[in-house]
Parts: sequence; structure tokens; C-alpha cells
Amino acid sequence: MSTSTTTPTAKKNPAVAALARSAARDKVLLAIAAPALAIVAAIVISSLVFLASGENPFRAYGIMADYGHYSDSQVWIINKAVPYYLSALAVAIGFRMNLFNIGVDGQYRLAAFAAAAVGGAIALPGALQIILLIVIAMLVGAIWSGIAGLLKTTRGVSEVITTIMLNSIAASVIGYFLQDGRLAIKDGNLLHTKFLPESSHFFAFSTHPKPVEGFVVVAVLAGALYWFLINRTRFGFDLRAVGASEPAAEASGVSVKRMIVISMLLSGAAAGLVGMPTLLGESFQYGTDFPAGIGFTGIAIALLGRNHPAGMAFGALLWAFLDRTGSRLEFEGYAQEIVGVIQGVIVLCVVIAYEVVRRYGLRLQQRKVGEELAALARTGDGAGSTGSTGNAGSTGSTGNTDSADNSDKPEVTA
Repeated sequence: MSTSTTTPTAKKNPAVAALARSAARDKVLLAIAAPALAIVAAIVISSLVFLASGENPFRAYGIMADYGHYSDSQVWIINKAVPYYLSALAVAIGFRMNLFNIGVDGQYRLAAFAAAAVGGAIALPGALQIILLIVIAMLVGAIWSGIAGLLKTTRGVSEVITTIMLNSIAASVIGYFLQDGRLAIKDGNLLHTKFLPESSHFFAFSTHPKPVEGFVVVAVLAGALYWFLINRTRFGFDLRAVGASEPAAEASGVSVKRMIVISMLLSGAAAGLVGMPTLLGESFQYGTDFPAGIGFTGIAIALLGRNHPAGMAFGALLWAFLDRTGSRLEFEGYAQEIVGVIQGVIVLCVVIAYEVVRRYGLRLQQRKVGEELAALARTGDGAGSTGSTGNAGSTGSTGNTDSADNSDKPEVTA
């Protein structure tokens, strides 16, 4: 009797409905507050850095905005952001389950070297050559990162240690084979593999004054595949579950060791793509001047983008923008290290801002839950006092309304 009369009353309680609407608004505001706080803090701290170095921050921002507005700078930024974005994707796959793949740098360099060595030795018609080189790069990257995954699951070795060590081993392997008389040819002071045939050249979009490399399409597809894999597949659910709590995931039937190995393989496969825009669109060979350090930049961009494909795309473009405009600042007399300081400030501000907002959101959620339970308790007391049952009936009705309404309670996250 008490349950049938109290439950509808609790669901129609205007106080509870108002709290639910308020929680939904708080969720939206918190989602906006985190990046806004990060941007404001980054601008303020960067301005203080400029002032500490004796420079006018507004003049510096004006120079950066003006130089980044040029069409050649925009093309350069897009092309530069593509490998940054792919590197961030590789790191983010591991981050989603609390794996720190610090070895992306070694993985993409070894993968690009292997692809360049094979591509310089054979020549297949049309797109077959490009597909073959991309597959080789992804396989080499996956195998190299898979070593760290196997060592973690079979010997309990931290992936941070193994991936850092594998970076050094990859550099040594490349150095051994990248010698005149082995897999490299000497060209002045440089050593590089044989040039790739014409069929290995990736397409580009004809833009003025320079073309946009076609590998931007691959980056977009990789980002879409990453989003679908993480958010719309059982594997992505298991991956996020392991990242949230390994014991809970294992208790629900998820093989944690299997997920670790697969995640490291996927991370390495994505890392194998990082060097392909340069290899297939610019240098057409792997040499001693091949870009290095992109893997570590990917870690910062993954943190900057909060492991979200759209956020990482924004982070990659921002990082490339700072790289491009930093050279102009140096030309205008600013310190060479100023851009590196700004990049570090931005990453720190993003990490700290999101953590501050997350903690505030948790406290806000706890207060909302307390207010909602208090409203439900008042509703239950009223039903119990007007009903024909005693205290036992009133208590039972309150418990039922709590359980019924918790399923509709909005989640507040930062």
C-alpha cells in the first residue's frame, strides 16, 4: 500500500525534478569551465613569462597572430599537425587504460626506416606500393610495442621502463643498418636509404602557395576509427573498464593481460603511421636527418586533448601553430626558448584546470545527491504520515523511491 502511493509522488516531486535539471546544467557548465579556465590561465602565465623576460606580451601575440594568418603558414601548420596528431592517437590508446607508451618515438622511427628500406628495394604499380609500405610500418610499430606488452603481462615489467629502453634499442638498430654499404647510401654528410620510386609518393591537395599533404585524410580516418573503437565497440568498453579498475574488469570476465597486449599492439600500429607523412610526402627516404622527437610531443598533445580525437586535433594544430610562429618571434628578437616555455605552460594549465574542475564537480555532485535524498526523505515522511501504515511502511516506501530515482540521477563529470 505504502509503496504504491509513495513512488508516484516521489517521481513527480518538483524539488527532485528541479535538482535533476540543475545537475544537467552543472554538467554542461563544468564541461565549458575546464577548457575556459585552462585558456585563461595559460594566457595569464604566458604573459607573465613575457613580462619577466622584458618583452611586451601583446606585441608578441600580435606577431604570432599575424604570421599565422599567412596562407603559407596555414599550409605548414596543417602538414606539421598531421604527424603530431597521429602520435597523440598512439599515446591515447594506451592512456585510456592507464598504459604509458613512452616508446612511440622509437616505434615510428623504426617503422619508417623499415618501410623506407623495403620501398627502396621494390617497386609495385600504383597504390599497391603505398599500401604495402603503410602496412609494413604499422606491423613493425605493433611488433616493437608488443614486446613491452608481453614483458608487462608475463614478467610484470613496467611498460614505461621497457618502452624507454626500446627507444634506445630502436635507435641502435637503425644506426647499425643505416651505414654506407648496408642499407644506406652516402650523400655528402648525410646517410639515407635509397629513394622511393614514383609509385610511393602520396597524393597532395593542390593549394596555394604550397600543397597540403594528402596524409591528412589518413589522419582524419584514424581519428574517426579511434573514436568508434573506444566508444562504440565491446573492445572499447573493456579497454575503458580496465583503465577504470583492473580488479573490477577482471571480475566481470575481462582478460586484463589480453587487453594490455592488444592495446600495446594497437598503440604501436598507430605509431607506425607517424613517420609516413614525411616518408611518403616529403623526404621519400629515411636518413640521419629524419624528424625525431615527435613521439614525446604526442604525449603532450594527448594530455592537451584529454585523449579525445577532436581535442587532440585542436592540440596538434595549436602545437604546430606555436612551432611556426615561434620562429617568427625569434626573428623579431624574442628568446628562442620562449615558445617551448609557452607549450609547457599550456599543457600544465590544461592538466591542472581539468583536475580542479573534476574535483569541484565531485563535490558538487555529492551535494546534489544529498539534497535529492533529503527531498526524497521529506516526500517519504509525508506519505508515511498520511498513509494507513506505520513507521515500517514509511521506511519501506522511502527505500523504494531512492532505488527508483537513482537510475534517473544525472552524472556530473569534469
